[in-house]
Amino acid sequence: MSFVLASQSASRRAMLDAAGVPFEAVPARVDEDAAKAAMAHLSPRDLADALAELKAVKVSRSRPGDLVLGSDSLIALADGTRLDKPESREEAADHLRRMSGGTHDLWSAAVVAEGGAAVWRHVDRARLHVRLLSDDFIAAYLDAEWPAIAGCVGCFRVEGPGVQLFSRLDGSHFTILGLPLLQVLDYARVRGIVMR
Repeated sequence: MSFVLASQSASRRAMLDAAGVPFEAVPARVDEDAAKAAMAHLSPRDLADALAELKAVKVSRSRPGDLVLGSDSLIALADGTRLDKPESREEAADHLRRMSGGTHDLWSAAVVAEGGAAVWRHVDRARLHVRLLSDDFIAAYLDAEWPAIAGCVGCFRVEGPGVQLFSRLDGSHFTILGLPLLQVLDYARVRGIVMR
């Protein structure tokens, strides 16, 4: 039995690799926009969970003997609005202006599928306290970070210059990076993927 990460995310791959988890990365290739539209009625927490399950189950169907980990992260602004990945630099600047000075929820979900069905799941929340961001800061930040953050919900890489957006972060560092890693490791130990 192999452990498969249903993701192209560099940060998720790096977390599993650094933790010593033997795994193979296989992109899930799901239409996230269509899935989000079909599941728009769900809360951000439940949507992150559903998208993680969708990815895990899709890859698991083609890897029936393996455990497949799907994951997803979403940000819910203080007003309840969900932020998706920015599609342009202008949209990223708008996201940063909307996040400025507020406290927002980041939901990271992990679902493991086996034989085409979900067998384990965990959803974790982190609170992001964003400092007041000036227009000059936003422009300079995007000069330095765009397009590297184009695939990042919230327009940041907390392991890089994106940490400058925040006055405080509450919650697991791994959750903020996009995967509730400690809980994934607990399950991986139960299943014999890593040593107990």
